[in-house]
Amino acid sequence: MFFLFLFCNVFAQNQQDYSNSATLTQRVKTLADKYPQLVKSKVLTQTTGGKDIWMITIGAGKTEQKPAIVVVGGVEGKHLLGVEMAIGFAEKLIASSTTDSIKTLLNKQTFYVFPNMSPDATEQYFAKVKNQRSGNATKTDDDRDGKINEDGAEDLDGNGKITVMRIEDTTGKYKLNTDDPRSLLLADATKGENGKYILLPEGIDNDKDGMFNEDGDGGIAFNKNSSYNFKPFVAGAGEYAVSEKENRALFDFLYDAFNVYAVVTFGPTNNLSTPVIFNAPAVAKRIITGWFEADAKANALVSERYNKITKTKEAPKTQAESGDFSQWGYFHYGRLSFSTPGWWVPKSTPDSSRKEKKFINDDAVASYLRWAASQGITNTFTPWKAVAHPDFPGQIVEVGGLDPFVLINPPYKMVDGIVAKHTEFVIGLAGMAPQLALVNVKTEKVADGLTRVTLKVMNTGDLPTYTKIGDRSYFLKKILVKINSNANQIVVSGRKTQTLESIEGKDYKELTWLIKGSGKITIEADSPTTGSKSIEVSL
Repeated sequence: MFFLFLFCNVFAQNQQDYSNSATLTQRVKTLADKYPQLVKSKVLTQTTGGKDIWMITIGAGKTEQKPAIVVVGGVEGKHLLGVEMAIGFAEKLIASSTTDSIKTLLNKQTFYVFPNMSPDATEQYFAKVKNQRSGNATKTDDDRDGKINEDGAEDLDGNGKITVMRIEDTTGKYKLNTDDPRSLLLADATKGENGKYILLPEGIDNDKDGMFNEDGDGGIAFNKNSSYNFKPFVAGAGEYAVSEKENRALFDFLYDAFNVYAVVTFGPTNNLSTPVIFNAPAVAKRIITGWFEADAKANALVSERYNKITKTKEAPKTQAESGDFSQWGYFHYGRLSFSTPGWWVPKSTPDSSRKEKKFINDDAVASYLRWAASQGITNTFTPWKAVAHPDFPGQIVEVGGLDPFVLINPPYKMVDGIVAKHTEFVIGLAGMAPQLALVNVKTEKVADGLTRVTLKVMNTGDLPTYTKIGDRSYFLKKILVKINSNANQIVVSGRKTQTLESIEGKDYKELTWLIKGSGKITIEADSPTTGSKSIEVSL
């Protein structure tokens, strides 16, 4: 879509790096101020750290009465790209609102955008000492020793970044990577390999419990605090599911938003590059852990559209963590839930001019370093430097390694292109929305004053009117079909008002009535995820 690229830099043309909380707030307010007829913004809640959780509603007219897509960024506090993808989507969509296709879209559908659900964590990217984390500012006792935040990270080499330490030790489990000795790998004892290094996060064992940085700032992670597959007693998960203000506020809103038919998460889980696979035993469990077959087919359709538009490839396999938001979106919220990180380190072929050889080890750090070199990126790795460490007297301790954040966040100059592709994808997803049509209407006189009326309620969209998992929840709204008649007209056979189960994409349900009387009736079909459709029939 050419117009998406045409408006690439309308809002953030002077921005040179990822958005901190103040920048994000300004971008949200700019949208709402410039397009008051199409954009409404509000602070959904504030985090324990006092950061705003913004909600943006995009659409024309009565947005709550139109089918909707939810777009969520910042579900993982280290993933700043997700924030840019969410707010960037809102900006590009609105910047294109004068084009006929987007104008029509915004008259028919609504978009709820939550740019950053982890602002306490993402703010660490802009701190004096960068230290990537996932948790918010809630104080927690992660090592459960009765003390709170007593063992945080220290910048031992004074470079303003928390990286890692390697300690030479015969009991170490790590060895140098033969592909790139700047990186370390676990030694494989089954192959007779011996470790030489202990690998730890940069810091000091403040509480002398043998662990490093295990109880520092950064309490509870949004993406571990959802109710689906919640695991207590896991660092960052919280004492109980949905304990945090940001999780509770978002879920409270979504559960009341019956018009939502799909959730798009810009986060670590990826079911768009490769769709989920139907697993019958997982669906047969008392607690369902797999996608229903019809929903998996819808996921495959959307995945095909995603890969065609974004042209991303060689996506790494991801395993959703416990409490993952995108999993909650399907299993507990009952909607089609799609997720992608948007970017990953591309695989680089060896550069013969540099006498590079094909890697024999699968290592994210080495892959990043080779790719970074091919892009001329030279300032994201700290060379190993010896330091005196109080916890390892007489041992060689070196600090160095990759900068925090760089493995999952590309250089900012790449962000706009990523946002443009994913904006096009979300618009494409909206084009697949469930939509009702009343077709093949037939009337037949069967006796004096008695008419048989038959029609098909068709879903002309690619996606179902609601999911199979949603049907199991008894919570989502069905399609309501009703006949509006006058006092002289009687529905003899068939229900005057009835509900229909979910209709798959491009499928239909046929209905028939016998109606006594003359004149005209109106037949109406409606559901929150499809909008309404009506037709006038002469008896």
